[in-house]
This record gives sequence, C-alpha cells and structure tokens, in this order.
Amino acid sequence: MNIQGVDIHIEGKGPETLLMLHGWPDTLALWNNTVDALKDTHTCVRFTLPAFDAKAPVPPKSLLEMVAFIHEVVEQVSPQQPVTLVLHDWGCVFGYEYAATYPDRVSRMVAVDVGDHNSRALHASLSAKAKWGVFSYQIWLAVAWQIANNLGALGRSVANRMTRYMAKTLRCPSPSQDMHAGMNVPYAMQWMGTLEGFGLACNALKILPTARPMLYIYGKRKPFMFHSDRWLEKIAAFPGSKVVGLDTGHWVMSNQPEAFNALLKDWLGQH
Repeated sequence: MNIQGVDIHIEGKGPETLLMLHGWPDTLALWNNTVDALKDTHTCVRFTLPAFDAKAPVPPKSLLEMVAFIHEVVEQVSPQQPVTLVLHDWGCVFGYEYAATYPDRVSRMVAVDVGDHNSRALHASLSAKAKWGVFSYQIWLAVAWQIANNLGALGRSVANRMTRYMAKTLRCPSPSQDMHAGMNVPYAMQWMGTLEGFGLACNALKILPTARPMLYIYGKRKPFMFHSDRWLEKIAAFPGSKVVGLDTGHWVMSNQPEAFNALLKDWLGQH
C-alpha cells in the first residue's frame, strides 16, 4: 500500500492491528525483529516516517500533517476497529498526538523510552547537566537540518556527516548508510519552530497515561531519562498498564530484542 508517496508495509493476518512508528535516525527496519515475533498473531503495519527515507524522498510534515497522515493509514489498514500503537522515540511524540486527537481509533499503546516529553515534571526532574546534554545533541541535529536545506549539495554532504557522527556518538544501532540530515527535521521543529514546531502538541502527562492501557518500556542505562517519575506512577496505577525498565540504552528493541519481544507478546496476550 502507498499513501501520499509513503510505502506502507503490512505483515501478518492477526485479528489485532499493530501500527509501529519509529524515531530518529531509524527507518521501518527498526521493527524487523518485533514484526517477526508478532506477525503470526497480529497484523503488523509500519512505514518509514515521511522525509526519513532517502530512497523515496517525501517532504517533511508538520505535527498536524503527521496526525492526519497517521489517521489516513489507520483508516486504510483497520477501518472497522481501533489499533494498538507501538512507538519509539519521535514515533512516541507523533503517536501520542494521534491518540489524543483520535482517541476512539487507539485501543492501547506500547511506548518505548519517550514519555511525557513536554511536561513540567520532566523538565524539573532533569539536572542542569542533563538539560545541557539534551540541548547539545538536539541543537546539533537541528543545525545540520538547516545546513542541508539552505547550503545546497555541499551543505547536504556536511550535514549528513554531522548526522552520522552524532548517531555514532549516541550508539545508534541502525546502519549509518541509511542516515541523512533529512531525518533531523523533528529537532528543527523542536528548537527552531520549523513547520510550526510542537507548540500545539498535547500535554502527554495530563492526557495519555490514564486514557487507555499502556505498556511503557524504557532503557535504564542512559545519562538521562525521557520521562518523569510522575509519568511512571500514573501508568503503573492504571488498570491493565505496565512499566518495565530494562538494562539497555535508548534502542531497547535492538539492545535486548528477545526480552523486548517477550514483554510485548506477554502483555498483548493478556489484554
């Protein structure tokens, strides 16, 4: 299936549809092991985020455009029943916004390593060192995106090298040859207001942890977290929801695929 120039991959014929959204600097390949583990019992739907696929360039979308795009995908792949979102990194941000906008189309969520990204509780929980760490790598990627989009072919070459350097520094397990500066657009949205930014995003902490069952999995081996303690508390207190921290970095599904897949299979099978 192709929607707005984006290839939609559908595997499995299970009764429940899982829509998987990745983040930076990944592609739909991030979910390869997860799909292999779940496609016998679920219908697994995934795509590479617009502007992330260098082989099939699609213009980047604003937050509202991304929500509309996700909705079109959901309406096509599961018109009769709501879906379960399986999210990681920026996929969490876009997926949370979709769930807040179309609550009747999302039955439950699996979110990985990004929680209440825009809450006061998270901001207050970060030390000055952690805040600088977040800002420094994110502004580097935002600047790389601007260089690629404003300085022609030479700028794109420099920006791509900047992107791959940062991915290596952050120990991203995805193939470096698939990475390019176009993937950095969410950081330009975050720090420079590109494509109207994220000013209209829902308050994830207020809206999502008690809206529907959620499995939240995060890596504990990081210099800072992308969620607050309050986020974990609200999820853990909601019936059917669960919080699990694993001894991994940010890319939990790549660092410990067997444990990650077992958690998903067990939780999905209980609800």
